[in-house]
Amino acid sequence: MKKKKKKTTKKKVAGGNKDQALREHLVALLKGGGAHVHFMDGIDGFPEPQRGAFISGLPHTGWQLLEHARLAQWDILEFSRNPKHKSPGFPEGYWPKTPVPPDDSAWDKCVEAFQRDLQEMIKLVKNPKTDLYAKIPHGDGQTILREALILADHNAYHLGQLVDLRRALGAWPER
Repeated sequence: MKKKKKKTTKKKVAGGNKDQALREHLVALLKGGGAHVHFMDGIDGFPEPQRGAFISGLPHTGWQLLEHARLAQWDILEFSRNPKHKSPGFPEGYWPKTPVPPDDSAWDKCVEAFQRDLQEMIKLVKNPKTDLYAKIPHGDGQTILREALILADHNAYHLGQLVDLRRALGAWPER
């Protein structure tokens, strides 16, 4: 007696294929908000007089955390797309020189650069011509997939620190 073959059907994935689904998941992860607030929620409304304030038990100010996230994100983005990019020295090249913004416009400029670079990384991930799995030619084994995941993880980590800092400062809106 012959066994009947089970009829198999391929599951449809958002976007029609697994690669597209992965890109969509990466974009959502980069944008944040799934398991926590969005990065911009962490910095929007951060009181200007408290941006350079230290809290006992916490190692960084709001300015240091924001500028560090921006610098690291910029480095990851540029490494991912620019073969001539040279990363800054670690750790000094990834942290601001002062605990307070150097001038009144520095915070806003930092926020704008952070948003712009995040959008550029999202564009890179969304681009179907970007091979997420290919080794970055000027790297030593990294892929765009790895860099996108590291960026999302790094941003989420420092977002948590920003939220904790704002709570300790009494500057977090309880919603």
